[in-house]
Amino acid sequence: MPRTICTAKMCEFGPHFEILQAGGFEVAIVPNEVDLRKEPERIVEQVQGFEAILAGAELYTRDVLQQLPDLRIISRYGVGYDAVDLEACDELGIAVTITPGVNHHSVAEQAFALLMGVARLTRSQDRAVRSGQWERALTPRVWGSTIGIVGLGRIGQAVATRAIGMGMQVLAYDPFPNQAFADEHQIKLVDLDTLLAQSDYVTLHLPVTPDTIDIINRDTLAKMKPGSVLINTARGGLVDEVALVEALESGHLRAAGLDVFKKEPLPVESPLIKLENVLLSCHIGGLDQESHRDAYAMAAQNIVKLYQGEWPEECVVNLKNTTGWKWSR
Repeated sequence: MPRTICTAKMCEFGPHFEILQAGGFEVAIVPNEVDLRKEPERIVEQVQGFEAILAGAELYTRDVLQQLPDLRIISRYGVGYDAVDLEACDELGIAVTITPGVNHHSVAEQAFALLMGVARLTRSQDRAVRSGQWERALTPRVWGSTIGIVGLGRIGQAVATRAIGMGMQVLAYDPFPNQAFADEHQIKLVDLDTLLAQSDYVTLHLPVTPDTIDIINRDTLAKMKPGSVLINTARGGLVDEVALVEALESGHLRAAGLDVFKKEPLPVESPLIKLENVLLSCHIGGLDQESHRDAYAMAAQNIVKLYQGEWPEECVVNLKNTTGWKWSR
């Protein structure tokens, strides 16, 4: 009987157990007291001997993968896969899958939660009232402002429709834009420099690739509209955090709302924690009850399909030049 281990957090309950067991798998989970993101040196110890991993965001390096001779699939819970060495997986014949289309509404809601929290000074107002202070302040109105969406895929589109409902003007940059969606919703497609210069709020919805690492850096931050706000619910690798801190401290940026970071959990010594004009959350953008259920179901289905000889093309992110992939080596 093939074996699957779930390393993703909060995997104790969900439809994945039934799906995997019905597909002929023995299912195990990593103990709650083990956090493979904080203890990556324990990954091999925990997943050794398993053919499939229903994976979280822990790091699968070439060195780790080479020590897992039984592994056939890393089925990611979510849409990010920057923690997996795809080139090594290609060489080792390990399929890597994601769960597209299940959490875009959740991420869009978190992007707007951060945007509105920043816009209405939610953090400082809550703290002030709790301490007996009554300090009101004037803030720019969100209605009528301009939002720049960097990445107009499923999540960017979900953000765009919400922004339109909020009365915002919408600009978007995407290397391969959905022109029909942009035309339907009267979204102005522009280059990145134009978006940065004209947007009151810039929200990131790109994957991390060699072309997008630190796409927000000193140069691009300098091009952002003075007094604008950065929102990141995508990946921490998109932002040069040192440069961001400088832009926030100087006042060039009014504020930032961040759900993702270069290193997670965010170290307590990070300068971001000390800034009053930053609103933080702990990578919860893709987490709501519905997304949690559907992502676990799809991740499990990807494992079963590959085991049964099916190829979920829309979910497999590597092995692009491979034909005849089989579960058994």
